[in-house]
Amino acid sequence: MSDLVWQPDTAAVSRTRLTAFQHWVNSHHQLSIADYAGLHDWSVNEIEAFWSALWQFAEVRASQPATTVLQDADRMPGARWFVGARLNFAENLLRRRDNATALHFHAEDQCYRQWSWKQLYDEVSRVAQALRAAGVGVGDRVAGFVPNAPETLVAMLATSSLGAVWSSCSPDFGVQGVLDRFGQIEPKVLFTSDGYFYNGKRLNSLEKIAGIVEQLPCIQQVVVWPLLNAEVEQDPTFAQVPRVVSWAGFTAAHPAADIDFVQLPFDHPLYILYSSGTTGKPKCIVHGAGGTLLQHLKEHILHGDLHTGDRLMYYTTCGWMMWNWMASALAVGATLVLYDGSPFAPEPGILWRIAEQHQLTHFGTSAKYLSALEKHDCKPGQQFDLSALRFVFSTGSPLLPESYDYVYRDIKAEVALCSISGGTDIVSCFALGAPTLPVYRGELQARGLGMAVQIWNDAGQPVVCEKGELVCTKPFPSMPVGFWNDADGSRYRAAYFERFPNVWVHGDYAELTPRGGLIIYGRSDAVLNPGGVRIGTAEIYRQVETIPEVVESLCIGQDWEGDVRVVLFVRLREGGGLDEALQKLIRDRIRQNTTPRHVPARIVAVADIPRTLSGKIVELAVRNVVHGRPVTNREALANPQALELFRDLPELQS
Repeated sequence: MSDLVWQPDTAAVSRTRLTAFQHWVNSHHQLSIADYAGLHDWSVNEIEAFWSALWQFAEVRASQPATTVLQDADRMPGARWFVGARLNFAENLLRRRDNATALHFHAEDQCYRQWSWKQLYDEVSRVAQALRAAGVGVGDRVAGFVPNAPETLVAMLATSSLGAVWSSCSPDFGVQGVLDRFGQIEPKVLFTSDGYFYNGKRLNSLEKIAGIVEQLPCIQQVVVWPLLNAEVEQDPTFAQVPRVVSWAGFTAAHPAADIDFVQLPFDHPLYILYSSGTTGKPKCIVHGAGGTLLQHLKEHILHGDLHTGDRLMYYTTCGWMMWNWMASALAVGATLVLYDGSPFAPEPGILWRIAEQHQLTHFGTSAKYLSALEKHDCKPGQQFDLSALRFVFSTGSPLLPESYDYVYRDIKAEVALCSISGGTDIVSCFALGAPTLPVYRGELQARGLGMAVQIWNDAGQPVVCEKGELVCTKPFPSMPVGFWNDADGSRYRAAYFERFPNVWVHGDYAELTPRGGLIIYGRSDAVLNPGGVRIGTAEIYRQVETIPEVVESLCIGQDWEGDVRVVLFVRLREGGGLDEALQKLIRDRIRQNTTPRHVPARIVAVADIPRTLSGKIVELAVRNVVHGRPVTNREALANPQALELFRDLPELQS
């Protein structure tokens, strides 16, 4: 039986910007590319021609063109893109300055605001002038301890307009987690709101900020905007923050004017993002302005078929790279719908109520959210008008095949469901959607254009229909500029290039299908190896989490009697218990749909599953606890106390 779940009709395919780009390439390069596979082959065999074509098609704004598209193409790392070009990232995102809507903002159901493109441009102008007056210039770092609000976008755009470098954490980070990140990059200015809403609660940020700033003397100014209290300066905790000024006070002397966008090299640093940091201090990954812009334009325009006036919401915090990805949609002229808070407060359908209200065309979230929504028995397609919705994006972890069923059954039958995969390391995707292709259950549709992605076996040979390492064999523009404080590049090379020299090894365990799709089985470093057989944890999760009694699960390999045995932890529905019948159901489901090797030797019920602040479960940290090894950076976790649930478990002693 076919596992085809959706296919675009011929008329829809002809209207996509991907089809327009294919015709453009054929016309300008005297080619006859007929389909996505042909376009992808050309894009990775002729990478200079492809990225140059994208630059022209996406109408990148630059004060100087490149003299060389790709220099040192045979070096990874070390290749340089668009040498000689001068541009500004913020200028490309602020192309519009009219009175149409640029932003909608919801903080749960507690706050709503709407900004026009003119309001956005003018506010960026004021903040950029204020930052310049505060001494911020090219290469300085500006940080945000921030909710997903309009002011966060303004602060980022103002920072990048000056050639300074932006970095952010969400306000649910603990003080030590922020210090572990910002302490490494030493920002000159810190932006924050007075607080945020989560699950109906009002949470003050200023108490944390006071503790952070006291330990970071590099911060010369703290800028606070009101979210909880309009009169933010009257908040007793405001005065406790060293070197603090309100947003209004910071910008008061600077009327809106034309922005002086500083023109910079293509690879000038734009963002500093952070690895999860669950096994040590997080790595500070530096991304360049041009590479980020060009890669995001490709993904929004070609892979996401985003048009001027479309409306995009991605449920994300400002500590996850999907916020940076979403922000770049401004360069296409799309309207952003920002949401901050719990996706289940005040009720499970709140994000879909907002989707109806603003007639979203593109909705993005995590795989875990879709799974949780199904377990809440939420049926958005029956409850809300989603007639404008064309795309649903999912990332963060592999999307279960059953979640494909859920989306097409209970959200919308005629929608492109795009499971996407890449990450903080490349601030973009290796594999994602393609609006001209069908969607198959459990598969990512395609490898990204210009991304020479292959699956390699242990011998370093490319394979199809076989599990292996996801690699990229040629350079691409959104490779990191480097790691912060890594002068000789040794940490950068060790992270991606040690296993196969001159080849990017991403750390995903995956399989390439004959039709060009990808299946992700989990992180390579979390792969189980009982009896020498490699098993991706996602293969087990996709069986277990279809069982109604199981809310979520986590799987590790426990060292045992000279081998490894599979141990499965399950968080059950409230009031449920792990009796013999449920254990048998779990084992039978895994055995029938995978192999006997996948069946766990032990199944243990736990009250909580530890996860990072961006919602990813932390298999390696749990494995360390089970084996009595230290977890060195608990501040990277949203719920570090959950790790104690896995220590010295009697079920694992025999």
